[in-house]
Amino acid sequence: MYLGLDIGTSVIKAALFDADGRECAEAAQRMQLLPAPVGWSELDGDAVWQVAVAVIRALFAGSIFRPEQVRGIGVTGVMVGAWLVDANGALLRPPILWNDARAQTLVDELAAREPALFSKVFAHSGSMMQLGCTLPVIAWLRANEPETLAKARHLLCAKDFIRYRLTGQIATDESEAAMAPGSAVTRDFHPDQAKLLGIETHVHLLSPVRRGETIAGELTAEAARLTGLVAGTPVAVGTGDTGACVLGAGAHKPGQAVTVLGTTCLNGVLFDSATYEPRDLGLLFIIPGRRWMKTMVNVAGTTVLDWCLSALCPDIAAGNKPYETLGALAETSAAGSGGVTFVPYLSASGVIAPRIEPRARAGFHGLAPHHGRAEMVRSIYEGMAYAIRDCYEQIGGAGEGIRLSGGGARSPFWAQMIADVTGYVVEIPEGTQFGAKGAALCAAVATGDFGSIGEAVEATYQAQRRHVPASELKSAYDAGFARFKVASGATLGVLRDVAV
Repeated sequence: MYLGLDIGTSVIKAALFDADGRECAEAAQRMQLLPAPVGWSELDGDAVWQVAVAVIRALFAGSIFRPEQVRGIGVTGVMVGAWLVDANGALLRPPILWNDARAQTLVDELAAREPALFSKVFAHSGSMMQLGCTLPVIAWLRANEPETLAKARHLLCAKDFIRYRLTGQIATDESEAAMAPGSAVTRDFHPDQAKLLGIETHVHLLSPVRRGETIAGELTAEAARLTGLVAGTPVAVGTGDTGACVLGAGAHKPGQAVTVLGTTCLNGVLFDSATYEPRDLGLLFIIPGRRWMKTMVNVAGTTVLDWCLSALCPDIAAGNKPYETLGALAETSAAGSGGVTFVPYLSASGVIAPRIEPRARAGFHGLAPHHGRAEMVRSIYEGMAYAIRDCYEQIGGAGEGIRLSGGGARSPFWAQMIADVTGYVVEIPEGTQFGAKGAALCAAVATGDFGSIGEAVEATYQAQRRHVPASELKSAYDAGFARFKVASGATLGVLRDVAV
C-alpha cells in the first residue's frame, strides 16, 4: 500500500493505492486563500500542514486499511512560488503561490532594460517564465521585503514544505528546479537565470535537487504521532503536480499526449530529451524517469462551465446535477453549434497558448437572432475542444492519442467531443486522484518495489473508457475549427486593444 498526498491551491487530497495502482481510499479538505491585495495569492502555510495531517488521518478513520500497511509516502503539489522558513523550519510569512502576480511591475522593469529577458530565460528552461515562478518571487521579496529574506534559511515549494514537516529533510525535485526557472537540460537550477533577475546573492536559499523517485527521508516520530502513520516510513522526494498527474494518468512513453482538463487546461506531449520548439512559447515540464513534456496551456479550463452556469444558466446551476444537465442541454444542438463560436480565453490573465497575450479575453462570435441558449452552451464545450486542438497543433500533434484527466474527463459527452474535434482517440484512465497516484508511484519506485518509473506506470495503468473519433462529424468540426481560428485571431488582435 502506498500513500499519495496532493497539495492543491484550494484542496488538499490524500489517497491510498495498492500494488496494482488501484485507488483504495481517498480523503480531501478544502483550503481558503488568505485575503490579499488584487493579484496576490497566499495561503496559511501552517493551516496547510494541519489539513494535510487531517486528510491523512481521515484515510484510516473507520477504514479496513491500517497505517502499518503503508510501505511508502509520496508528496506532490502546486509548483514554484515561495515558502520561506527560518533556521528552525518556521514559516516567516504566508506562502506565495504559483498564480501570484505581484512581480508584474518588477518584471516589466527588468524586461524594459533587457528586451530579450524572456527569450534568455526560455533558452535554459524551455518555458516562458510566469510571474509566480520562484525566482521572480525572490526578486520581489528582495525589493519589497528584504528583512524577511534576510531571516530566511530555506525557500521551499508546497510539496517540499510538507515533506520537510514529515521528514525534517530539506530537498526539492528536478521539476521545481527547472521551472524556477532553471535548466531543462541539466534538470537543475541555473546560475544565469538568477543573474538575469538580479538575485544571484540569494541562490543559497534554494534547496538541494534530488530525483523525484528517490527517498528523501523517513517519517519522524513527531510526524507519526500527528498523522497516525508509522515512524520510519520512507518518504519519496516526489514531483510537481503536473508531472504527478501525467504519471498518474498512465503516461510515460515518448510521444504520448496528456490533457488535464481541470481549472486550467494543460495539453502536453512527452519527449525523451529537452525540446525547445516552438521557441518562446509554452512550458517544458520535467517528468521523473528522464522525460520532458512540452506543454501548451489554455488558462481557463472547466471554469468555462462554472461561468456558463452562473452567467447563462442560473436555473440549471440551482438544480440537481448541474453539470450533467448542462451537457444534456448542449447535446440538443448539433455539431458546430449552428455557426456560433466561443473563444475560451476566459481568464483575467488572458492567454499563454497559442501565443502570450495578457489582454486577450473570451467571446462569442457568429451569433444570429435564431440562435438560442443551446447553441451558446454547446459552443462553450466546443470552444475548449478547439483550443485543445489548437494547442496540440502548436506542439506538432498528439501522437497516437490523448490521455484525458481532470474534472472535464468525467463528462463522456465532452470527452467524445474532444476526440471528434481533434481526430485523436481519447482515453480516460481509471481512477480520480491522478496527482496523488503519481506521487505514490514515486514512493513505490523509491522503496524498490518497481525498478523504474516507466515500469511502475505501465504496471499500474488501466483505462476506464475510450472515445474514438466519429468520422461523420469531421467536416462539421473542421469547419468549426476554421471559424475558431478566425475568432481567436480577432481576440488576439483587435480585441486585445479594448480589453480591461
